[in-house]
Amino acid sequence: MRGRRARRQGGVVSGDFLLGIDVGTSASKGVIVDLDGTVVAEHTVSHGVSMPRPGWAEHDADAVWWRDFCAVSQALLAQSGLQGEDIAAIGCSAIAPCVLPVDAAGRPMRPAILYGIDTRSARQIQDLERELGPDRILQTGGCALSTQSVGPKIRWLHDEEPETYARADKFLTSTSYLVYRLTGEAPVDYYTGLAYGPLFNVHELDWDAEMCPAVVEPERLPRLGWTTEIAGSVRREAAAETGLAPGTPVIIGTADASAEAVSVGVVAPGQMMIMYGSTMFFLQVRPSLTVDRRLWAGVYLFERTYALAAGMATSGSVTRWFRDELAAGEVAIERETGASAYELLARAAAEIAPGAEGLIVLPYFAGERTPLDDPLARGVIAGLTLAHTRAHVYRAVLEGTAFGVRHNLETMAGLGDAPTELTAVGGGTRNHLWLQIVSDVVGLPQCIPAQALGAAYGDAFLAGHGAGLFKDYRAIGDWVKVIDTVEPSIATNARYEGIYPLYRALYEDSRETVHALARLGAAWKE
Repeated sequence: MRGRRARRQGGVVSGDFLLGIDVGTSASKGVIVDLDGTVVAEHTVSHGVSMPRPGWAEHDADAVWWRDFCAVSQALLAQSGLQGEDIAAIGCSAIAPCVLPVDAAGRPMRPAILYGIDTRSARQIQDLERELGPDRILQTGGCALSTQSVGPKIRWLHDEEPETYARADKFLTSTSYLVYRLTGEAPVDYYTGLAYGPLFNVHELDWDAEMCPAVVEPERLPRLGWTTEIAGSVRREAAAETGLAPGTPVIIGTADASAEAVSVGVVAPGQMMIMYGSTMFFLQVRPSLTVDRRLWAGVYLFERTYALAAGMATSGSVTRWFRDELAAGEVAIERETGASAYELLARAAAEIAPGAEGLIVLPYFAGERTPLDDPLARGVIAGLTLAHTRAHVYRAVLEGTAFGVRHNLETMAGLGDAPTELTAVGGGTRNHLWLQIVSDVVGLPQCIPAQALGAAYGDAFLAGHGAGLFKDYRAIGDWVKVIDTVEPSIATNARYEGIYPLYRALYEDSRETVHALARLGAAWKE
């Protein structure tokens, strides 16, 4: 099981293996790989999301993020039979951007506020745009403010929890907190810094001295650096909790989505990742910086590379809602026989013709991120008749998410440098019907890599890159193999061409009504 002895400039790295751990919305996963990318061990643990009020989404940083990291690390070492000393370098990623205020001792002061699925900062977005100007914000940071942005959520703490805001020593995100627990240092990479709008200057790669006073002092933000920069080494306290060896180098790390893109070889201009998870995320590597208020733009993980990103607020979370709330029979069968409830639902939906016999679903069950930037958007099921079955509705759910994919890809392509290669990743790729529907709707093939291990696999590679064990970032191509390609059906694509405009019109026509319903629901909860 031993690989070649790991070495890097400046000395010898004691270990032949790399560790990557990713903390996601509902689960955390880790891998140990050798220097050729062969997986030695993998482990996953599940966790929940706290939603104390409508539009709020939170994690306990210690009880979820750090607990999971320790549990996964220990399980991987036990499963592989390796010792902490066998690990050459460590990389971690996590859901991002999140907001975690910590005190001067580095202790969390409240549960972390999660990324764009937490929509509590809508008023603060409006306030900051009025004070600073939306065009100035966009041109400085590369991204318009949205529920994905860190700045408005820090401002929310200032407005709604002033004591916490005043006492906070730093405002960290998820990966920076994990790195802090490991090393005592809490940096954040430039890629994640992009989401700290309006605080980050994408042109200077630094906190913006003119923007920060509207939210927080720059010294209360993490230090910035490149993803693969060594942040520090494992402290003895962290070693005792994780099973890792003191002194093991830890990179700054990055967000889960960018680490997942690396995991499937999306590192060069023209390549795009579509991540099928609880939410849908798109990341395209581009040769230059492209700024548009509907999307998220900035630097990528490596020098002289840029990214254009987008994200839907829900995708897999809608299919999970459907399974949990409307498919009790399939769930019972899964418990009795082990047959996947999702697979049973997909089989039934596959018997329904494209278009679900006149049904359209808007998948905005938690608002929508790009390109709508509408936290008050809501799910809509339109066209129901007494002839429709549950299978019709499930197919329409899958088609609705596919229309959302097309909306994002059309927006990105309209800015030039259209993607030349789509790579699909995430748990949703196990649903072949869903993949086929997306390819049919967008009219493009999707490559399926052999390794579907996700962000943790990318974290391991990035750790090795940071430790100087690979010549450059393109070496990930030696790790990644494509095993399948989902080709679009020309006939089915033509059919969806007539439905997609109806999907777009349905949002516009129902927007005022669902906004009123969203406000009514929030008021009732209050």
